[in-house]
Amino acid sequence: MASSSAIISAAMHKRAPASSPLSSSTAGRVLDVAEHLMQTRGFNGFSYADISGELGISKATLHHHFATKAKLGHALIERYSDNFRAALAAIDTSNSGAPQRLERYVQLYRDVLSGNRLCLCGMLAAEYGTLPEPMQKSVRHFFDANETWIAGVIEQGRRAGVFQLRGSAAAVARMLLGALEGAMLVARPFNDVERFSSAARVALAGLKDSRHAASSSRQRRVARARAATA
Repeated sequence: MASSSAIISAAMHKRAPASSPLSSSTAGRVLDVAEHLMQTRGFNGFSYADISGELGISKATLHHHFATKAKLGHALIERYSDNFRAALAAIDTSNSGAPQRLERYVQLYRDVLSGNRLCLCGMLAAEYGTLPEPMQKSVRHFFDANETWIAGVIEQGRRAGVFQLRGSAAAVARMLLGALEGAMLVARPFNDVERFSSAARVALAGLKDSRHAASSSRQRRVARARAATA
């Protein structure tokens, strides 16, 4: 099974598939550079001049592939969302329990932050009012899709008796997504991934049923005692 780090590396920095209209070598390189710029500076923090300078190509070539910056931005969100869905699908195929699936989900964010980036759509949410409407729609869709996935995992944990919810699964999912995105943002000025990690641990711990946690703790103590006397 691939590690969460391998999953996020593949998902967040993968080029478009060969069948995609964005699959040409130049278009893929443009998307890669623009994605890094957007995750570190925001949509309004870079221009085509930055991309052309990085790649050593003309602005005319950029406009050939992406006629406007708005179209480039929309293509980036769509690619990022597709790749994030692939990462979630990889988590789903692991057959892990709900707590483990959420921990791997948190790892996706941690890996992005470790690369001195923010979640692409989290960064864009801060600039939402200045974005073109198609980009705004895609940002909303990204968050809706993530909330739906998280809510499904939380409901699985509730049914299994490992999560104790104060509210609906959808409301808790919204809280958790907001907590992770916010924790990334606040950790960035300190260049401290552990600030994010500690906040994420607290958020996940709040989901766990204390009765189940106590029972699991007792089972571990009994197992250690038996192993010591064996």
